[in-house]
Amino acid sequence: MSSPGYRPTPAAASQLNLRGAVDLSSLRRPASPSAPPGTAGGGAPHGGGTQDTADAGQAPLRVDATETNFQDLVQLSAQIPVLFLLWSQYAPESPAVLDAAERVVQSYGGRLVLAAADVDAFPQLAQAFQVQAVPTAVAVVKGQPVPLFQGPADDAQIRDLVEELLKVAAANGVTGSIGEAGQGEETEPAPLPPLHQAAIEAIEAGDYAGAAASYKQALLEQPADADAKAGLAQVELMARLENLSAPEAESLRDLAAKEPDNIDAQLGIADLDVSGGHIEDAFNRIITFIGRNFGPERETARVRLLELFEVVGTQDERVAKARQGLARVLF
Repeated sequence: MSSPGYRPTPAAASQLNLRGAVDLSSLRRPASPSAPPGTAGGGAPHGGGTQDTADAGQAPLRVDATETNFQDLVQLSAQIPVLFLLWSQYAPESPAVLDAAERVVQSYGGRLVLAAADVDAFPQLAQAFQVQAVPTAVAVVKGQPVPLFQGPADDAQIRDLVEELLKVAAANGVTGSIGEAGQGEETEPAPLPPLHQAAIEAIEAGDYAGAAASYKQALLEQPADADAKAGLAQVELMARLENLSAPEAESLRDLAAKEPDNIDAQLGIADLDVSGGHIEDAFNRIITFIGRNFGPERETARVRLLELFEVVGTQDERVAKARQGLARVLF
């Protein structure tokens, strides 16, 4: 991979889509044996040691991300942001960007962790983050991806983005530090309910119908299960998009532009927009359709919009804004 020379944009972090933009579930199970969590898993181009720590016995502020320790890092992101820097020995900018990112992360005294990911050694990491060029920086907060930048970046530019990232993390309740989230912490995460675990395993196997069935059963048993409701909406979206090729997506966009009252085309493009992180575009498209149409198609569109609210997260400010728009066209 090579860098196209993109510059970081501080606005990217504050416009984050914390749900639904990138599927990280593909790396839940390690694809190959590697280093244990919290230890170096590859030879990142770096002039100093790869395992600097805030204090003895605490988790390192920089680790080498692998397909084995990836899920541990994602779990860590529930307590502190994890900044994944995806690099390649074939991208000449990588060493400088890695060093700059490490200097910035170190200066925050454990409020976030840097995970250096060698995309040549672990291509599945690049696939999970939908990396188009390297170096690329993507943070993870509460298990959800936060796109930051592609290409070269200096200390000041990275620091601007980290400031925005920490604001996003705080807004989502992620305010820990490395001392609180270190390796010495012995508490195990609570196991998932059996039906939720079955759904996750089905997703890993590519069985979206099976995952949906598990979530539906969970909702039958506990109608107020918010996680099952959100999970169902997400796997149904994944199933709708699973076999849609790039040429088919382009044709669908052309059809939606030519036929604004074609419900299948409009809802299909809304799905694509949500999966690509264009949340407001997706919501506005469906709300506009609802405002123009009546009868069964209007209700179908309204139900789909509510489902996409669950995919994005019902507490997201874009969902709140869209609810107001929906109310205006309905009443």
